[in-house]
Amino acid sequence: MSFAPFDWIDAEARHRAAAGLVRTLRPRDAEPELLDLASNDYLGLTRHPEVTAAAAAAAHRWGAGATGSRLVTGSTALHAELERELAAFCGFEAALVLSSGYAANLAALTALSGRGSLIASDAGNHASIVDGCRLSRAETAVVPHADPDAVAKAFEAHDGRALAVTDSVFSVDGDAAPLPALAEVCRSATAALLVDDAHGLGVLGDGGRGALAAAGLAGGDGVVATLTLSKSLGSQGGAVLGPARVIDHLVNTARTFIFDTGLAPAAVGGALGALGVLRREPERAARAREVATALYTRLTAAGLEAVRPDAAVVSVRAPSADAAVRWAADCRTAGMAVGCFRPPSVPDGISRLRLTARADLTEEQITTAVATIVATAPRQAGADVS
Repeated sequence: MSFAPFDWIDAEARHRAAAGLVRTLRPRDAEPELLDLASNDYLGLTRHPEVTAAAAAAAHRWGAGATGSRLVTGSTALHAELERELAAFCGFEAALVLSSGYAANLAALTALSGRGSLIASDAGNHASIVDGCRLSRAETAVVPHADPDAVAKAFEAHDGRALAVTDSVFSVDGDAAPLPALAEVCRSATAALLVDDAHGLGVLGDGGRGALAAAGLAGGDGVVATLTLSKSLGSQGGAVLGPARVIDHLVNTARTFIFDTGLAPAAVGGALGALGVLRREPERAARAREVATALYTRLTAAGLEAVRPDAAVVSVRAPSADAAVRWAADCRTAGMAVGCFRPPSVPDGISRLRLTARADLTEEQITTAVATIVATAPRQAGADVS
């Protein structure tokens, strides 16, 4: 009798196909051929000559890889410089650089909670936060989206160490968390506040210093931020920012830091280069928000259903998963790349096109983008779409 331990995969593949949820990899060309409203390059820095030159110089000086974990051979003077610059720019005492934003969330959540503690996690949080909660061995209360009162009730029912965790800007709809209210709930309960500022850094706050800086919470003793270097900073990697004693605790206890290879020098150099550009050109942050508002205003005027953006993500509703896939494909055929979010990526089950409002989009490109989305929209998506 033959033994086929993976036959169950075929059944799952059939179910995905029937539900219109098949995902495929599509390698892109080195030279972009499509108008890009799909990537997270919010400030248009991934190809900025200063950023790419800084990445190349770092690779030439320090090598292609970090060569080991940060605690062995993977820390360089460049890593330390980036940590100082990130902390100073965002208004925190200290920072710790990891290999990805995903790893940063796992590190922060597992090191700052544990058995006997409680994590109150927003229902709309990113998958990396969900996984961090699962790995933490803490009790996790998934609270309704953007509801500080629900966080307060969860804390009231718990006796012991507690932590609230939220995205600053939610990656699906682009709406912002009520950070001041959440911070007040945490202060009242003597709980910590952990904020994933992946979509706020470079877009929100004075000169793009992030959502916590905008809310006046950066540097607070009970506040910790995680972020990624792969969006506004056009590079790759992640970081945790907070009080120095918190960062020291992560260095000693966070498994995704201790046992992972350090971030490659080229990514560190690229992020430093991008920070330099952002410091010199702070207007890029405001421009990204302006583009997002323009996309939202024009798309809704055309009859499409979109969520008012609080940062640089514009979410446009589709009538079904299949319709969203076809819509995104039609946009691609028309010369434009857009994101397509379907279950299980969307917690509410509503499929969407997800548009990136980049600071370097021209007025002509914005007009083209709106015209393309409206022209390819499913009939059910908007009353004025033919």
